[in-house]
Amino acid sequence: MNQPAAVVFVPRDSTALSLGADEVAAAIVSTAAQRGIAIRLVRNGSRGMCFLEPLIEVETAQGRVAYGPVGAADVAGLFDAGFLQGQAHRLCHGPTEAIAYLEKQTRLTFARAGKTDPLSLDDYLAHSGYAGLLRALTLSPEAIVAEVLDSGLRGRGGAAFPAGIKWQTVLAAKASQKYVVCNADEGDSGTFSDRMVMENDPFLLIEGMTIAAIATGASRGYIYVRSEYPHAITALHAAIAAARKARYLGADIQGSGHAFEIEVRMGAGSYVCGEETAMLESLEGKRGIVRAKPPVPALVGLFGAPTVINNVITLASVPVILERGFAAYRREGVDRSRGTLPVQLAGNVRQGGLVEVPFGISLRTLLLDFGGGTASGRPMRAVQVGGPLGAYLDSSQFDTPLDYEAFAAIGAVLGHGGIVVFDDSVDMARQARYAMEFCAIESCGKCTPCRIGSTRGVEVIDRMQKGDRPLEQENLLRELCDTMVYGSLCAMGAMTPYPVLSALDKFPEDFAPRPMRDAA
Repeated sequence: MNQPAAVVFVPRDSTALSLGADEVAAAIVSTAAQRGIAIRLVRNGSRGMCFLEPLIEVETAQGRVAYGPVGAADVAGLFDAGFLQGQAHRLCHGPTEAIAYLEKQTRLTFARAGKTDPLSLDDYLAHSGYAGLLRALTLSPEAIVAEVLDSGLRGRGGAAFPAGIKWQTVLAAKASQKYVVCNADEGDSGTFSDRMVMENDPFLLIEGMTIAAIATGASRGYIYVRSEYPHAITALHAAIAAARKARYLGADIQGSGHAFEIEVRMGAGSYVCGEETAMLESLEGKRGIVRAKPPVPALVGLFGAPTVINNVITLASVPVILERGFAAYRREGVDRSRGTLPVQLAGNVRQGGLVEVPFGISLRTLLLDFGGGTASGRPMRAVQVGGPLGAYLDSSQFDTPLDYEAFAAIGAVLGHGGIVVFDDSVDMARQARYAMEFCAIESCGKCTPCRIGSTRGVEVIDRMQKGDRPLEQENLLRELCDTMVYGSLCAMGAMTPYPVLSALDKFPEDFAPRPMRDAA
């Protein structure tokens, strides 16, 4: 009697690929062939434990068993140890679901990531895929919008605006053409949750956009994705084609009479095109420059039509809300921050990766229980939350709960959930200067406070460092930041002062003139 083929999972996620996952997969296949062992290799998504990539899993009678990080040179030893039967090895972490990093999470948006073949529609359907859409097809547009409103879902980008209010506005707008646009221009340093959805569960994003279209009367959708994400773009094209073939997209979705098509558009690398109106300009074939508001895009958006604009994680949160009902989603979280947030741990951190948890958990828990402290082993000095324009937090603020209002109360932002860790060797004046320089490079140039203010900011910090009337320069820097916050047309200029002022307020010693610091 033939022995059934062992099932081995090797991730196709970009992080795993950059660390040699393709070479590991090839080594597993060739070693199995040489030894006459039947295997079935599945290229799954990532579980989000970047510190263990490539993380190889094997299906056993007790469930999947994980090994990692695995290199091609480790494969022969894994076969020798009996890893196909889940046997012990120095790289073995036991049952995947029991790994503490995963076990302590609450995965709603990323429930499938790492479990399935991302490009298999059958896999997606077997793991509750499209259950949310099928329920949505039984509801009126108003009822769908009410579900999203009542769930408390807020935009998982920067402003945290209630997603349901945007949808309600577009639904109420009278127009022959409406659009759904997914802002997948994930440009913040230390963020990768959008990429992970698109690479590891692309049907989820497609389903979320389709529900948004049915709820608002839109018939066309666009995913504006960074050109730096080639694997995500490939996965999206494949998933869109499969969804269309199975009538989850197209002229008559599942026989409902609803029509919706999605097109992938690539950005050209401009950071400011992550701002929704600059993104619309780019989608229309124009230079990516911020539009003045009002009118808001929900009324006058893409090509002048009412447009739903949400980012990837916002749209990817919708299917589970429709599948389980708003009350189940709302049970997670605290106060006005409901549901879960996929947090990304990066920088000088021992266990970098994606962690999906309910709002309300403390920053310290994320940094220590999940992140495991710094990779260098040195004390943690500062943490930047919310991308390159987010505030720097010191250790006195690490007990702040993951909550939009709690972060706003300390002059910080949650943003996209990116967390970048720095140890005590960091130069915070240099980090502040980088923020100003970043803004100067990436500014669209439309408004003076952002375009000129950021350039002057670099110059002022340089004069402080040289000891050129440092107190006078500090006062000038604060006035400049005040002008940028209240005078900039969009968040690009308005948020640049966040990292600058937080570094200046919390780490003033780093701004002392360099000649004095060097002498000390």
